[in-house]
Amino acid sequence: MRKKMDKLKQILILPGDGIGPEVCDEARKVLIHVNEVYNLGIIHKEAAVGGIAYDTFGKPLPDETLEAARDSDAILLGAVGGPAWDNLDYQLRPERALLGLRAELDLFANLRPAILSKHLSDSSSLRAEKVQDLDLLIVRELTGGIYFGEPRGRSEDDQSAFNTMVYNRNEIERIGRVAFEAAQKRNKTLCSVDKANVLEVSVLWRDVITNISKDYPEVELSHMLVDNAAMQLVRDPKQFDVMVTGNLFGDILSDIAAMLTGSIGMLPSASLNSNNQGMYEPVHGSAPDIAGQGLANPIAAILSLAMMLKYSFNENKASASIEHAVETVLSEGYRTNDLEGNDDKKLSTSQMGSKIIERLN
Repeated sequence: MRKKMDKLKQILILPGDGIGPEVCDEARKVLIHVNEVYNLGIIHKEAAVGGIAYDTFGKPLPDETLEAARDSDAILLGAVGGPAWDNLDYQLRPERALLGLRAELDLFANLRPAILSKHLSDSSSLRAEKVQDLDLLIVRELTGGIYFGEPRGRSEDDQSAFNTMVYNRNEIERIGRVAFEAAQKRNKTLCSVDKANVLEVSVLWRDVITNISKDYPEVELSHMLVDNAAMQLVRDPKQFDVMVTGNLFGDILSDIAAMLTGSIGMLPSASLNSNNQGMYEPVHGSAPDIAGQGLANPIAAILSLAMMLKYSFNENKASASIEHAVETVLSEGYRTNDLEGNDDKKLSTSQMGSKIIERLN
């Protein structure tokens, strides 16, 4: 066991809405366990975000929460949103908290792995041979593009609305380098996705990515239009290793990739800034229809914690131990309600978290 670090690592947990608190509870249990076993020197606290924050503070991202986020080394987020807040003004909707955190912390690099456990190939919507051993990474630019571009709004007569897609060279270059670095550590292939046949923004995107490739001669770069990329992800997903794309296209493609793995409840994500401060969250939504029933799958939140330990803290051994424990539980046939499997091995949210901790031991 290594010597305890002098400086404590601060994690902020933002459970949010719907099933967010349930899955974060299980991730917290795992965090407490590995923190003790590996003497990681981690402390954590909790704050409100999303709809529940609006109900209490009148806005989805309270000043106290934002300040706590700035002071933290990493953030674990559950989920935000739900029908209770669907009629709020745009600026007050729970989802605005995510955009606010991304912008305020400059979390420009979104890493979305799509990994299919060999024990869950029957859960995918594609034939097993199409997805067996699937392991791809989508690198999505997260703080630019059409979601943040100005001007935006609605016309005075309310008969039209408009958004602006904008990227500058620096924004494209920094996300491009994240993607090339990731590809260099994996199988040395990178596919850049754009819409360069019709969008000036994508022409610039392709030019910048191509220029960066000169610094990474070992990485094989290809370009693909986004509509073709969507089709290819469904036709032959294993042709990809690392994909890099902008905010809007990445939003769509990463959800397509997520469903190839059989359940969106299995997949983690990381959003990083240039200092490796990150926000980690499961890619599933708040799922208000099953909230509070013990049906939610906590594995995505637990694997998000594993990504946090790896990317923000370089605690690779602790991270790998969590991933191994999850694989062990799945290999033994244990499943949550969203996964195909024997009914006699179906576990509740808390039971799955406890089973993973058992295998950590």
